[in-house]
Amino acid sequence: MSKRETIWDFLVIIAGGCAMALSVALFFDPNNIVPGGLTGISMMLNYKIPSLPIGATILAMNIPLFITGWKALGRRFFIRTAFGTLSSTLIIDALQAINVPAPECEPLAAAVLGGVLSGLGIGLVFSKGATTGGSDIMARLLKIKFPGTQMGALMLFVDGCVVTASAFVFGSLNNAFFAIAAVFTAVQVTDAILYGLNVQWAAYIISDRHEEIKTAIQKELGRGTTLLHGEGGYSGTRRKVILCAVRRHQIAALKALIKEADPQAFIIVNKAYEVLGEGFRRYDKHHV
Repeated sequence: MSKRETIWDFLVIIAGGCAMALSVALFFDPNNIVPGGLTGISMMLNYKIPSLPIGATILAMNIPLFITGWKALGRRFFIRTAFGTLSSTLIIDALQAINVPAPECEPLAAAVLGGVLSGLGIGLVFSKGATTGGSDIMARLLKIKFPGTQMGALMLFVDGCVVTASAFVFGSLNNAFFAIAAVFTAVQVTDAILYGLNVQWAAYIISDRHEEIKTAIQKELGRGTTLLHGEGGYSGTRRKVILCAVRRHQIAALKALIKEADPQAFIIVNKAYEVLGEGFRRYDKHHV
């Protein structure tokens, strides 16, 4: 990785940490909405003991997780996560110190808006092989054990207990409901940043004119194809099935050229949340 790419990654991580901090300072903390994880625990501690700053408490509780993350995910993870965590925690305490005014809005609106900011921040940080600490590290460690599970789902699992506890700390089921809305929104935005923006499409094409279609895809779209050997379940007729991965903007053109070559072609198009290899994103063990 070049020096310019490394600097860009750190800037994205810091931007993600800022978004996380703004979600807490502007929306979550003023409305007693717990976003889960160590941030939620720190907010509840601050509610009971106001002298405990939220950011510093998050940082202190992250130390054992940092050590675990260093051992499991390596030096690169630690350095990037330190940037993400420091940027978010320092800005949270700075915003509280200057008593930045929070926007006036209903609790549900605060939960959704905070969730969007939080999910944006988490997604940006995760996209660069780091976390902002707390449940993010826990989710990243669980990702190693359960690689087929999306990060958003893992975060939702980790944050559930903290959100439940908030109902007792703040003495209101409404706060827990708003917290659930915030976490759900953050999960959706996180997955959109990590996976939704990288969604590709996989097409299966069954046609007697597979050679003509294969050539057209390669020539017109510049995409490679793979020929699979299929057999009709009812007729027993053997046919070639074309497998092709394309980008989102190429779907319409793909269907058009298939139908031009063979109006009777059978086409199945599926979303592929990740395509790695030539013409698409390269594999990186630090990506989630």
